[in-house]
Amino acid sequence: MWLIKMISGDSTGGDSNRARKSRSRRDCMDVEGARKNEAVISFGPEDLKGVNLPQNDALVIQAWVANYDILRVFVDSGSSVNVIFKDAFMQMDSQGYHLEAIETALFGFANHVVYPEGEIVLPLTLGSPDLKKTVMTSFNVVDSPSSYNIILGRPAMNELKAVASTYNQKIKFLVGARIRADPSKTRREGKNVRVDEVGGRVLVKGEQELIGISPLISEHQLNILPGSHPVKQKKRHFGPEKDKVIDEQSTGKWRMCVDFRDLNKACPKDHYPLPRIDQLVDSTSGFELLSFMDAYQGYHQIPLAKSDQDKTSFITSGGTFCYVVMLFGLKNAGDTYQRLMNRVFEKATGLECGVLREAQQFGWDEKCEHAFQDLKIHLAELPVLVKPEPGEKLFVYLSTTEYAVSSVMIKEEGSDQKPVYYVSHALRVPELQVQ
Repeated sequence: MWLIKMISGDSTGGDSNRARKSRSRRDCMDVEGARKNEAVISFGPEDLKGVNLPQNDALVIQAWVANYDILRVFVDSGSSVNVIFKDAFMQMDSQGYHLEAIETALFGFANHVVYPEGEIVLPLTLGSPDLKKTVMTSFNVVDSPSSYNIILGRPAMNELKAVASTYNQKIKFLVGARIRADPSKTRREGKNVRVDEVGGRVLVKGEQELIGISPLISEHQLNILPGSHPVKQKKRHFGPEKDKVIDEQSTGKWRMCVDFRDLNKACPKDHYPLPRIDQLVDSTSGFELLSFMDAYQGYHQIPLAKSDQDKTSFITSGGTFCYVVMLFGLKNAGDTYQRLMNRVFEKATGLECGVLREAQQFGWDEKCEHAFQDLKIHLAELPVLVKPEPGEKLFVYLSTTEYAVSSVMIKEEGSDQKPVYYVSHALRVPELQVQ
C-alpha cells in the first residue's frame, strides 16, 4: 500500500520554542463558536454572478501589503504559512520592517526542501477604501520560482477571520459587523504578464491574470470627425434567456453584439499597414513545425481612451453600460492592435518571430548602398509638368514597342526641356492583333 503524505511547512506562529508551545496550548483550547453579535458568513447563488461555470480555477485575489498593490495573491487554506516570493519582495521598499532569520524548512516547493530567506511582519489589507480590513501578519520570504506574488495561508485567513470559496471564487471577511466580499481577479482571459513595477504595483509572470496594456504604451482612440452628431438607437428587448447571458457576460451559445455602424461612419480610416495573410501563409511552406502565440481576447487588453468610452454606450435590461477596452467591431481596431504587436515584438522581429522565413542569399554591400543613394537622389529630382504659353512651339517624343506605346510633350526653356504632358499605354490583346 502506498502512503501519500501532506505537503506542509512550519513556522505558522513563530520559530521559537515558546511560539510552538503557545500554539500547542491554543490547539487544546475549546472553541465556543462565533460571537453572538457577529454576522454569519455564508455563500449563496448571488455569489456566482460573473463566475463562468464549470470551473476549477485557483482563488487569486488582489491585496495591499506594506502600501503596495499586489496582484496574483493566491489564497491557499492548505498552507500553514504565509509566503511572499523573493521576486516580489525585492520590488518592495521594506524599510521600517525587520526581516528575521528562521531555521524551519518548508516542504512542497519545486518538490524539494526550501529554507526561507527570513520572516517579516507586514500590514496586510483587503477590501476597498470604503470597507477594508488591515491586520499585521508574518510572511516567509521564499526564493523559489512561482506564478504568484504571495500565498495567503491559514495564519492570514485566521487573523482576518476570513472564509474562502473556490467554487464561488470569493473570499469573505468581517469588517466590524459588516461582511466584505472580495472576488477573484482570475478570469481566464490572459496568460502572460510581464515583470514590471508601476506606481507601487508589483507585477510578476502569471498564468491567467489579465491586467491589460498601460495607456502610456497603447490606447485606442476613435478620433471622431469634427461636426459629427451623436446617434441614439432605440432599446432592443430580448427574452429572459438572452437577458441572463447579457447580465452574466458569459461565453458559449450566445454572444452579445453592439451595432457600431453609425459610430464607425464618424471615424476616419487609420491606414496603418496590415500584414497580408496570403503571403504569411505561403511563406510557411516547407516547414515541418510552426509555433503559435495564444492571443485570445488580445483586443480586450488594449484600453479605450476615457474620452471615447461614453461613445460606445449601450442599453440592457440591467442598465446603461459602456466599454472601457477596445473591442471587435470598432473601426481601426485591427490597426491599433497591429501597431501594438509591432511595438511589442520590435526587438524580436527577424530573430525569434513577425518574419516567417529568412531571405535566401541576400546581402547588402557597398555597391548596393551607392545604388540606393543614387535612386533616392533621382526620385527627389523627378521633373514636374509645366504650363505652355499661347503660340509657344512644343515638341513630341514618341516611343513604340511590340507591347506598348508612349509619348511625351515638352517645351524648351533655354537649354532645358520641360515636360508638358505624357502618356504611356500598354497594348491589349485585340490591339496586338491589329496589323
